[in-house]
Amino acid sequence: MIRCPVCRRVERRFLRAVAYGSYDGGLRELIHLLKYNGVRPAAGVLGRMLAEAITRLEPDFGADKILVIPVPLYKGRRRQRGFNQAELIARAALKACTAGERLLLATDTLLRTRATQSQIGLTSHQRRENMRGAFAVARAAEVTGREIVLVDDVYTTGTTATECARVLRKAGAATVWVATVARTLKLASKYEELNVPEFQGLEAAETDEVESLETVKA
Repeated sequence: MIRCPVCRRVERRFLRAVAYGSYDGGLRELIHLLKYNGVRPAAGVLGRMLAEAITRLEPDFGADKILVIPVPLYKGRRRQRGFNQAELIARAALKACTAGERLLLATDTLLRTRATQSQIGLTSHQRRENMRGAFAVARAAEVTGREIVLVDDVYTTGTTATECARVLRKAGAATVWVATVARTLKLASKYEELNVPEFQGLEAAETDEVESLETVKA
C-alpha cells in the first residue's frame, strides 16, 4: 500500500475505508432519490453496492462476528426525513453480503447527540470542530474489543467517519473500518503531484486520520 507523506505521519482512527464508486452521475442520482426524495426501494440497490464494497474488507476480518454500525442522524433530522439512509442501506447490504452471517447490525449503539451544520464550505479545522462531541456510544460494553464496520452513504472529507471512529475506539472498539456506497473526488486535484493510485490517502490532510480510500468501481 502506498501512502502520502502526511498519511505516514498521522495517527489513524479507522484502519481502512472502501467505497463502491464515485459520487457522480447515476450513483449520485440514486443516493439523492433515497436521501432527499424518500424513494426507499433505492436502498436495496445501494445496499447491494455497499455489500460489494464490504467484500473488500472480508479478508481482514477476524474470527468473531463483526458489528455493522450506520452513521446516525440527529433525532430532529431523522424525524424530518422519516428514516436514516445509512441504516436502510446497511440493512440491505447485510442481506446481500457473502459474509452476512458474520455481520451484526447495531443501530442504537452509536448516537448523534446534537445537530451539526452542513460541512459544505467549512475549512478542515471548522469541519472537525463542527463534528467534535456530536457522537457518543450508548453502551461501551457492546463495542469493547469488537471489530466494527462503520457505514454511510457518502464519504466526502472523512471528518464524520473520523469522529465516529474516534468515539468508537475510545469506547474500546478493537478495529474500525469504513464502508460507503460512494466517495467524492473533489480533493483529488490537491494530491495529483503525489501520484498515489486510487487516491489512497487523499483525505489525510483534511482528516489527519485516514490510511486509504479505495473504490470497487471507478
